[in-house]
Amino acid sequence: MNTSVLPDSFFLHELANIAGKASLKHYRTNELTVLQNKPKADYRFDPVTQADKLAEKLMREHISAIYPNHSIMGEEYGITGDGPIQWVLDPIDGTRPFLCGLPLWANLIGLTLHGKAIMGMMSQPYAGERFWADENGSWTSSAHGQYRLETRKNIELSQAILHTNSPEPFASHPDIHFMTLTEQVLMTRYGGECYAMAMLAAGRIDICFEFALEPYDIVPLIPIIERAGGRVTTLDGGRAESGGPVLASGCPILHERILTILNKG
Repeated sequence: MNTSVLPDSFFLHELANIAGKASLKHYRTNELTVLQNKPKADYRFDPVTQADKLAEKLMREHISAIYPNHSIMGEEYGITGDGPIQWVLDPIDGTRPFLCGLPLWANLIGLTLHGKAIMGMMSQPYAGERFWADENGSWTSSAHGQYRLETRKNIELSQAILHTNSPEPFASHPDIHFMTLTEQVLMTRYGGECYAMAMLAAGRIDICFEFALEPYDIVPLIPIIERAGGRVTTLDGGRAESGGPVLASGCPILHERILTILNKG
């Protein structure tokens, strides 16, 4: 196979099938255990399970078999290989709800070319729902059908729905004026994990802000949101592939205003 050719969306779905099968093997079972805790600055409990390890291992094996020249960055096994094409994998984004039996987790699969996210997949195998982006656009499929994703535009900030995953980081980031933003929107919701970003692409949520993301948390979601008409940046307005504090907006016109609020209050 010519490994210089970029994969198509069918390969994204192959990887999602592999990760989904591995994840469901342990989901809502008494065999699920926490192998280690990787506490972060904002979260004292950041678990890793055998499902995380297995899903990433199997995806890596499949990628390497088909595209041996591609680099891979994964949450559990780090970076292997080099070159302009890199897969970015979060085998289970939302391991804490995974442990709780809540279907607010997903297998995240991204692809970058020269550091820019160009394809992405968010797959929730228990619900049978997928969100993905390729060169043709941003899409979702489930038992209810398949349709193209489009963010919500032309909305006033006072009518916008805001999401962040948890209030835990507030105290350690006093320089980010998130609470000022909450006072100007219609409502603020918590706990949606990566599903909130997918719902932003689907036009159900207008603003998502996270205080400290890793590349594998956001790279797979960037193309899904951008190809649906939204915008994803860091707090300085730059590309978000490296993670950090990340803002996603469904309406690009509001994005700069929201950045100003978060940075200056």
